[in-house]
Amino acid sequence: MSSPKNPIVIIPARMQSVRLPGKPLADIHGEPMIVHVWRRGMEADVGPVVVACAEPEIAAAIEAAGGRAVLTRPDHASGSDRVFEALNLADPERKHDAIVNIQGDLPTVEAEVVRASLVPLADGSVDIATLAATITEPAERANPNVVKAVIGLAAGQTVGRAHYFTRATAPAGDGPLYHHIGLYAFRRAALEKFVALPRGVLEAREKLEQLRALENGMRIDVALVDTVPLGVDTPADLERARGMLSA
Repeated sequence: MSSPKNPIVIIPARMQSVRLPGKPLADIHGEPMIVHVWRRGMEADVGPVVVACAEPEIAAAIEAAGGRAVLTRPDHASGSDRVFEALNLADPERKHDAIVNIQGDLPTVEAEVVRASLVPLADGSVDIATLAATITEPAERANPNVVKAVIGLAAGQTVGRAHYFTRATAPAGDGPLYHHIGLYAFRRAALEKFVALPRGVLEAREKLEQLRALENGMRIDVALVDTVPLGVDTPADLERARGMLSA
């Protein structure tokens, strides 16, 4: 395998959210949040952008902005499952060989961060690519809500193999820790394999879906980026996003 030749960006979105109900349609300067995420995907310019919607109102918002949306089953267990259904609906001829999965709550994600997710797939042995940033805030090192990517990067390296992902403080010893960013690029065959796998033991224990891939021998490589994009999970996060996008 080689670098993907024809990627597609798919953004899963659903209205159900415990801490911020109706999150995709939350207003940010006159437009729904999901429209801002769609725009960030378009700005990355790596391929066509499709929003995988659980509800018709999300699709309507995207289409009103001039984007493409695909309505999926509302009962998917994960965003990856929703992305896979949307891929087959949007691309039944299988023209796209890689899928960039951008979470629908990242309205400030930068184009270069999206593009960086494809870099590890230049290595033909990599199944899935994702991102991380060096942790600089001491409090994040022990915060279980900050997922750590365990990768061994020598000085100057910006891409490395993921050995594990954890909510614990890891690895031990002196050296940097890496904040995992939940943005993925899958080879098409890897996504097909991943969604067909049963839930993993460590996946259930850590509540981290990506561990299912590692538990089944799939290779995940991580590209290092400078910043962690803001994920909007709470009303306070929404206010931060509004401030960041005020310009």
